[in-house]
Amino acid sequence: MRKSFLALAALAGAAVLVAPMTASASASSVSSVSTSATQTLSFRGLHLTIPVGWTVYRDSDRVKVITGACRKPSSGYFTPRCDAFWLFGPKVLKRGHEGFSAYAPDRPFYPASDVQRCPFNGKYGQVLGKATVVGLRQVGPGHRAHYRSWAGRCVTFSNGRQTATFDQREWYLPKSKILVVDVWNTPGLAGRLKYATWS
Repeated sequence: MRKSFLALAALAGAAVLVAPMTASASASSVSSVSTSATQTLSFRGLHLTIPVGWTVYRDSDRVKVITGACRKPSSGYFTPRCDAFWLFGPKVLKRGHEGFSAYAPDRPFYPASDVQRCPFNGKYGQVLGKATVVGLRQVGPGHRAHYRSWAGRCVTFSNGRQTATFDQREWYLPKSKILVVDVWNTPGLAGRLKYATWS
């Protein structure tokens, strides 16, 4: 009798743990950011639930989502001191590798041919190295993204001395032609992408 009681108690506990996650996945597992007030960001059929406090800037085939402090909110990619992540479509991806050739998930997204500024401090340059994480990640039901995390370094222009490090995380959806790029390790972004919806 004691074994059956323990088994029932364990099942009841598991049901309590599972129920809130399915009913409110965004609140319980997506982010440490408050999700009490949310908005939906839609891009090429992808729908993400994000906090109302995040600001969305659209420019043709690119979307910038500002998640924190940003000195120049409407500025382009590579702008320093702007906590944000990006969503890019096929027009941008045509020049996603050093500004000359198309983006491919086995190389980091880098739409410029020269050394760009460090995300944290514009007086330094950035260098992207090898992928430290490679795999597939779910982005909503039925969609899998090629995922890479590229090792980034901030370096001095004079002698290449390293001043900081960062990770450039990328989720590429080949069928939808969408690339999500994040250099700020945005809290909860991976979970928001996992629980995205599609139309």
